[in-house]
Amino acid sequence: MAERPKRRKYRDNPYTLNYCEETNIYIVVFKDVKGQLQKIEVSKEIYQAFDRFELDDVKELNEYDRHIEHSEVFENNLTEKAMGKPMLIDEIVENQIINEELKKAIQELPEIQRKRLKRYYFDDMTMEQIALEEKCSKVAVKYSIDIAIQKISKKFKN
Repeated sequence: MAERPKRRKYRDNPYTLNYCEETNIYIVVFKDVKGQLQKIEVSKEIYQAFDRFELDDVKELNEYDRHIEHSEVFENNLTEKAMGKPMLIDEIVENQIINEELKKAIQELPEIQRKRLKRYYFDDMTMEQIALEEKCSKVAVKYSIDIAIQKISKKFKN
């Protein structure tokens, strides 16, 4: 039997599809009402129809998982989701300290690294745009940004 890719199946899906390459036979396997395993040879068109149904089921399962709320929705849940969880005072202070340390670390960088880092991360410029503006190669921009990140990372590791 040829190996088919494993697919997630809906729990009520009663059949399994098999294909035998040696004999070129398409088979649908299922349990009948008595619980006995039945194997039926079907045409290629029927096999493809079952395969399409199975793919549609997987598509529906994925759609459900990605886009449908799985918990009960009440007013307090909606308010909580809309407002987000409030930050604790110590978290706010810690974030402010980290931001100040980050600003200080950026200010300590050489001018070119600092300028390129700010343009890339804060001005949302691409490396290509920065390179064109500075009349240098994209590799040079990437290298200086990478070095700047390494220097900042070292400061935060200590």
